[in-house]
Amino acid sequence: MATSVQEAPVNFFGGSPLNRLSWLRTSEPFLNAIVEHQSTQWILFKGGSLLISTPEGQKKGKVARLSTPEVRSVLGAKPYFAQTQKEGEIADSSISVLEAARIRGPSIVFLGLHENDGTTSGALPSSDFSKRDAGSVAANVKGEPYFSLDLTGVPQQEIDWVLKNAEVNRVGEKLAFIDTRTSMSSMDDFAGGIVAEAKAMVEWNTRNKFCASCGSPVYSTWAGWKLACTSVLPWADLTGRTPCPTAVGVHNQSHPRTDPVVIMAVVNESNDKVLLGRNRKWPGRFYSALAGFIEPGESFEDAVRRELWEEAGLKVWGVRYHSTQPWPFPASLMIGFYAIADESLPTRTDLDNELEDARWYTREEILDVLAHPLGTRMADPRKEVETTGNEPPFRLPPLTAIAGVLVSDWAHRRVVITGPDLQVKGNL
Repeated sequence: MATSVQEAPVNFFGGSPLNRLSWLRTSEPFLNAIVEHQSTQWILFKGGSLLISTPEGQKKGKVARLSTPEVRSVLGAKPYFAQTQKEGEIADSSISVLEAARIRGPSIVFLGLHENDGTTSGALPSSDFSKRDAGSVAANVKGEPYFSLDLTGVPQQEIDWVLKNAEVNRVGEKLAFIDTRTSMSSMDDFAGGIVAEAKAMVEWNTRNKFCASCGSPVYSTWAGWKLACTSVLPWADLTGRTPCPTAVGVHNQSHPRTDPVVIMAVVNESNDKVLLGRNRKWPGRFYSALAGFIEPGESFEDAVRRELWEEAGLKVWGVRYHSTQPWPFPASLMIGFYAIADESLPTRTDLDNELEDARWYTREEILDVLAHPLGTRMADPRKEVETTGNEPPFRLPPLTAIAGVLVSDWAHRRVVITGPDLQVKGNL
């Protein structure tokens, strides 16, 4: 007899539409060929901001996707990958430390392939997409390859030239870099899934400039997915130096990291109230679920219990998983849970100097705010409150954040919590 399994919901920034083709990240023939593919798309960043294309006369835009001809002037000299000490030379494939290496030019990351059939798993490392014949793989690509390009540090006049010429191909649209978090309202689920990957990789490459083992500068390999110590380069001068520990073994100096964070909606035993907190740094009257980073030697459930005890003095039980959300600011994975607490016991805000307030809200109070036109919109951080004349009593996270999903699903009875049990009903 078949068993029905309830799938966890896919939150905003999740559900990547790309086949990442990770086995081809070391292949110079594939990467340099796919850059020139006629359908290749580029997602651009500068100083942490994302390039958005906005139609004239409108406030809301969309994530800009530029073609290779439109960005070629800022990519630097060919080859784009497998660079060597000498500009214009391609590294021999036998030199492992130069696999898809990028020594010069702005940071580039190969994100993956959006396949025409709408799947994220069509291409496999089979004969059609084999690394051994990667030079011809580009001819088999059916879809749009995606790259991220970080223009931080590129002269502004060169950036302006790219944007001006790209606008010629987008009549009536204006290109501008906008804070990535602010631009979330400009993304549909498709764009959000790509931007989550791109933003996290841009941040990782930007924040890690030196070898953690010896302090030498690092360089990009594996199409932006690995950072290696410059001391392992074939031409590095190691006279009088102790070899870097990363030069021994498989050279796994640094791979992208993801920092797990638990985020919890706490409900009372009768399941008719939810506890929300307000951080001292948040604008307006904004309340959300409590959250915290997982520590070494700790399970998700352990972290839920510890964080709620440390932040609010709450002993909780009935910890149950809901779903996850990539959160690329800079590299978190939000892991959503529900937990149960005794509302008659005091909730403390004097423990770790993070909480300014914490309150139990009824389901009716939450539903009223969710239905309010400003209920899930962040207030202007420059003002204590917005003087619109129609303020909600407090504000909640939008559904683009997992905290908003946790609260909304509870309020709309999409989850039912009874005693230690979490039951999921309907489609989350």
